[in-house]
Amino acid sequence: MFLATFKILIARKEFFGGLVLEHLLISGVSILLAGIIGLALGVFISEYKKASPLVLGFSNVVYTIPSISMFGFLIPISGIGDNTAVIALTVYALLPMLRNTFTGLDNVSEAVIEAATGMGSTRAQILLKIKLPMAVAVILAGLRNMVVMTISTAGIASFIGAGGLGVAIYRGIATNNIPMMVAGSLLIAALALAADYVFGLLEVTMRKRWRL
Repeated sequence: MFLATFKILIARKEFFGGLVLEHLLISGVSILLAGIIGLALGVFISEYKKASPLVLGFSNVVYTIPSISMFGFLIPISGIGDNTAVIALTVYALLPMLRNTFTGLDNVSEAVIEAATGMGSTRAQILLKIKLPMAVAVILAGLRNMVVMTISTAGIASFIGAGGLGVAIYRGIATNNIPMMVAGSLLIAALALAADYVFGLLEVTMRKRWRL
């Protein structure tokens, strides 16, 4: 099995190389959008806590919807292909980023905030110079989880006509080509592990930089 998988990876390296690039593009756009939106929403509900139960509750409900159902639900709205995959993956990736951003900012010591307020710091200064630096480790942990989850989940996007390594898995299932299916799965796992390693290093670096 492993020998056959290795052979198909070598024989069709251009095919798999193209799928890897598509997978990274779909995942990367989704991660970027979810990172920006999740960070912004996390900051908002940390500053206006009355909105936090509603926003977090809605995110939790959406997160319970099976991923394949989310893809299917979006097809009548945005059609099939990469656009629908990006929308669905962005929605799924929001919760880890949103929750960790809110948790990190909400757990900043009140004593530190009161001291900064007493020294005349504005709300924006407290957020940018105190809260965010102190919450960066928790935020990066959420980003790391989000990245790994998004790369993994992107594998099923091929079932709605999107590109990426899920195409190899889908074709392997449809044609009973087990080596192709295994090759696609292994490449997705390799990408997820590589991303986890890179963002793990980034997390350690930021902890050292901010001495967290």
